[in-house]
Amino acid sequence: MSLSKNQLKLITSLRKKKYRIATNLFIVEGIKVVNEFLNSTFELEQLFCVDATEYINYKNKTIIPQSDLKKISNLITPNNVLAIFKIPTANFIEKEGLVLALDEINDPGNLGTIIRLCDWFGIDQLICSKDTVDCYNAKVVQASMGSLTRVSIFYTDLKVYLKSTNKPTYASLMNGDNLYKTVLPTNAVLVMGNEANGISKPVLELLENAVSIPRFGNLQQTESLNVATATAILLSEFKRGN
Repeated sequence: MSLSKNQLKLITSLRKKKYRIATNLFIVEGIKVVNEFLNSTFELEQLFCVDATEYINYKNKTIIPQSDLKKISNLITPNNVLAIFKIPTANFIEKEGLVLALDEINDPGNLGTIIRLCDWFGIDQLICSKDTVDCYNAKVVQASMGSLTRVSIFYTDLKVYLKSTNKPTYASLMNGDNLYKTVLPTNAVLVMGNEANGISKPVLELLENAVSIPRFGNLQQTESLNVATATAILLSEFKRGN
């Protein structure tokens, strides 16, 4: 069965944030990632597949030719299945433990990788500033490799959140205290900043502590670390004491 014009229009529209918000829907692609979402609490809206063998138990599926999948896929090489899921309601509940907050992260690949890192290090809630890239952007979903099903993303005004929390707060900076010589609490908020500009000044002014990852290279000429790489190192150190 070929895609209808309305189906094609809907799927292509979901590449844009405003239509994801308007419809409360987003796209997931690839067998592994789609299966992660199918086995999660996310609600399936519609599934489009080239081969229905693996999805025989799902009623709301449409079998389409490979040529149609290429029309709707965001991937260079389409991977046999594309699904539309409903965006769940996000509710943040302050819990004991480490909270990761992102300030104006722009790159979808970075956000997707950071979501995977949260999953790896047992952080099930991630706070993002309102101008951080949308976690339901197709590139973010792809980069998160299914971890989005286990990490809740909450978008809010970081300044309001930081003023309300009782946890000690930490900024990731180039000129902070040496990460490896700092006693890090297990109950804290760690803020990571924008790829090019770091943490915005209004947010930075609200943070009590600053830590940095020391450079060990002989020439000390590397300008900075990729934000996702830095997040991995920092989360590992914060979690070391758990």
